[in-house]
Amino acid sequence: MDHLASAFPNMASIGELDPLTAAIPATKVEMTVSCRNLLDRDTFSKSDPSKLFPLYLSLGSHLYHRFMLTEVIDNTLNPDFVRKFILDYFFEERQNLQVVGSPGSRMERPLMGIPGKNCGTIIIKAEELGNCRESVLLQFCGNKLDKKDFFGKSDPFLIFYRSNEDGTYTICHKTEVVKNTLDPVWQAFKIPVRALCNGDYDRAIKIEVYDWDRDGGHDYIGEFKTSYRELSKGQSQFNVFSHIMLLLCLCPFFYYSWLGNPSQPTSLHYMNPYQLNAYAMALRAVGEIIQDYDSDKMFPALGFGAKLPPDGRVSHEFALNGNPENPYCSGIEGVLEAYYRSLKSVRLYGPTFFSPVINHVARYASLVKDGSEYFILLIISDGVISDMAQTKESIVNASCLPMSIIIVGVGSAEFDEMIELDGDEVRISSRGRFAERDIVQFVPFRDYVDHRGNHILSMARLAKDVLAEIPDQFLHYMRTRGIKPNLSPPFYSSKPLSALALPAHPLQTQI
Repeated sequence: MDHLASAFPNMASIGELDPLTAAIPATKVEMTVSCRNLLDRDTFSKSDPSKLFPLYLSLGSHLYHRFMLTEVIDNTLNPDFVRKFILDYFFEERQNLQVVGSPGSRMERPLMGIPGKNCGTIIIKAEELGNCRESVLLQFCGNKLDKKDFFGKSDPFLIFYRSNEDGTYTICHKTEVVKNTLDPVWQAFKIPVRALCNGDYDRAIKIEVYDWDRDGGHDYIGEFKTSYRELSKGQSQFNVFSHIMLLLCLCPFFYYSWLGNPSQPTSLHYMNPYQLNAYAMALRAVGEIIQDYDSDKMFPALGFGAKLPPDGRVSHEFALNGNPENPYCSGIEGVLEAYYRSLKSVRLYGPTFFSPVINHVARYASLVKDGSEYFILLIISDGVISDMAQTKESIVNASCLPMSIIIVGVGSAEFDEMIELDGDEVRISSRGRFAERDIVQFVPFRDYVDHRGNHILSMARLAKDVLAEIPDQFLHYMRTRGIKPNLSPPFYSSKPLSALALPAHPLQTQI
């Protein structure tokens, strides 16, 4: 049970996915963007390009979809952007991603925009991503690096590249700049092995050393090559030309797995006798606030990603309390009890499908047309989504229903897919159809962990940020449908109204 899904129910019937589209084979493609000889738009320095990469996927004759922004790189006309763009690639469909079929999966095109001006070129590289989920924690330091600054010491930083099959290199990480030293110690950083070598442990990794300059003309100090296999064996010293040495401190780091034994500390579902695990902490932090908007405090709670007794059937929407006819639990404490009880009876199992539980809640929400009920689905999960295309389809379908989705990501994953579902920067779409409104809010649980042990304040911050968008989402749905609040009789006489306008009937929850 990779996750908990929590809903505030009155659930309804949006139809199941069409059987012809229910299983959509897709691969992940990573797009890397570089530019050369950009037009200088700054008067006293070079441009600071932030390349807008509108994955201008053609959705119709002249309809395009902006995808994402890169980071800003100061003072350069030849930027190599570190931030990647991860796309679903459908082999059987026509997608205007010409780079995938280009020689070496590389495409170079002139930039347009200013008549009569050479605006430079854009270079896009594509590579199919492997399934490696391992990460590594790395820390580097330098010893007696070359002095490049006339009035002071060097300001060194590192750039990491992974090699490509055509002999070129793709940038994958930059360290911070350590000012005025020849013996820098860079901060430790965690990076997916997929980013370093795409899961090929023997693929070459090139690391370049530069002295930072304000004008962007960074001075080259040296470089060396290694591989992830060498790093993982404890290879710790690399000579970078004469009198230059880099020392490497390597600490292997692996994702905690939800596919582990809950009795073992390596599982995200670890049942620690002394404190709540991340799932339980997130559930209590968010649930204790949301339950105040439910009159009877009875919440249907679902788990997904597990084999169920007695026959080992894999399920992606099973009742945590073991009663599919009545999955309701009494209050958040009742949900927690059902969660812990289920961990002792089911076997955690992948893959991770989000769409079944979203469709489950949407079926109930589709039955409510008068605004009397609004549904909130709380999903607590790690960073893997195995049915991304179907999940997008489910969210687009649900965006016209009286429901919102809260996703809390637990564990150490990158959460790229969950961030994409959030839709704050780019409205989520599926097969050319955009969501009517943004109904998803995502937060990573790790950003709210107080390592000093003050869980009360940290969980209060989590609940605040998780619920921040719900009032606007609720009000937007009601306003666009001309639904006005029913002020008589009052929904709650014992509690003051909050910023979240309350429906005439109770909200319920599904976890």
